[in-house]
Amino acid sequence: MLKKIKYILMALALLSLTLGSSGCSLALPWSPTPSLPTSPPPSNSSEYTNPEWTFPSKNSQTAQPLPDIASVVSEAMPSVVSVTTEIVVYDIFQEEHKQTAAGSGFQIRSEEKYEGYIVTNNHVVQNAESVQVKLADGRTFSANTVGTDALTDLAVLKIEAADLPYARLGDSDLLVIGDWVVAIGNALGQGISASEGIVSRLNVSVTVQGNSLSGLIQTTTAINPGNSGGPLVNISGEVVGITSVKIAATGIEGMGYAISINSAKPIIEALIHQGYVTRPWLGVALYTVDSFIAAVNNLSVEKGVLIVEVVSGSPAEAAGLKERDVIIRFDEKKIDTKEDLIQAILTCQTDQQVKITFVRGTDTKTTWAQLQESPPPPD
Repeated sequence: MLKKIKYILMALALLSLTLGSSGCSLALPWSPTPSLPTSPPPSNSSEYTNPEWTFPSKNSQTAQPLPDIASVVSEAMPSVVSVTTEIVVYDIFQEEHKQTAAGSGFQIRSEEKYEGYIVTNNHVVQNAESVQVKLADGRTFSANTVGTDALTDLAVLKIEAADLPYARLGDSDLLVIGDWVVAIGNALGQGISASEGIVSRLNVSVTVQGNSLSGLIQTTTAINPGNSGGPLVNISGEVVGITSVKIAATGIEGMGYAISINSAKPIIEALIHQGYVTRPWLGVALYTVDSFIAAVNNLSVEKGVLIVEVVSGSPAEAAGLKERDVIIRFDEKKIDTKEDLIQAILTCQTDQQVKITFVRGTDTKTTWAQLQESPPPPD
C-alpha cells in the first residue's frame, strides 16, 4: 500500500514539472476587458451644437450681506410672552388629573394705547382652567381669555399690567417667496428663543384635526411644540404671521405654517370687541360622508355632508333640513366634504338666501335657507 502511494506522488511531481516547463498557456476562465466602444455621433448633432458657447464671465457685483438677525430679534423679542396653561384630563379610570402645556403669544395695543392684550392660538388655551403668562422681563401674570375662534385658531388674552412692550404689526400682503423671517416663541416650553428661515410658500391651506386653515404662510423656520401663538416677524422686526401649525412626519423638514397677520387682524379685533366672531350661520352639525360612513348609516350616497344635528330655531330648521339628510350641493357648488360646505357658507352674506340640494333616504330634494348671523358661543 505504501509503495502504491509513493508511485502516485512521484507521478504527480513529474506531471507538475512537465506543465511548468511547457510553453503552453492555460485557458483562463475570464476574458480580458475589451476596449470601450465608441458611439457614433447623432445624425442631427451639428444642428444644435455651438463651438463658440462659453459660460458667462464672473459677475462683478458685490454679494449682498446676510440680514442682521440679531437686530430683528432685539426689536421683536420684548413683546413675546410664554403661555402656560393648566387643563383637566381623565385617565382610564375616570380619575381627574391636572396637566400643563406650553405655548407662546405676543402683546399688542391699539392707537389709543389700550394695553394688556395678548394674541395667541386657540389651541394653546382651548379648555384651559387657568392661563399664566410670563413676560420677557421675567414678570408673571394670570391671564383671562377675552375670546377664542376655533375656525381660525386664534385667541386673545388679557393681563392687568401697564407700560408693556408691544409688537409692531407689518403687512403680510407684501411678503414674497424667499423673504427672510424669524419665528420667536417658547419652543419646547424652555423659554423664549428665535429661529430664522425664509418664506417658502404663500396662501397655503392646511387641514388640522378636521379644521381647514387657509391663507397661511409656509416657512422653513424651525417650529417646535411651544412655538404656537408666537410671532413670525420680517426683517424689519414687524409681525407678519402667527405661528400655528407644523407638519411633523419622518422625512419631512422645514414645513411650518403661520396665520398671516392681515387675515388675523379682523378676527383679533372682533374678539377684543365682543369676545367672538360673527359669520353667516346655517345651524347644523356636520360629518363628511365616505364609503364607510355611508355603509354604517345605510346612506344611499357615498359623498356629501351628513347632518348629525339641526339647531333649534336655526336657518336649517326653518328650511326643513333634518338629521341624516346629506347635503350634496350648496348654491350650485358641489359639496363633498364638511370643509367644502363651511367654506361655501363663509363666502356668503348674512341674511343671504341660499339654495341647498340634499338627499333624504333615496330621494334628492331642494330647499332654500336664509342664513343668519352666528350666535355667541355658549358660556
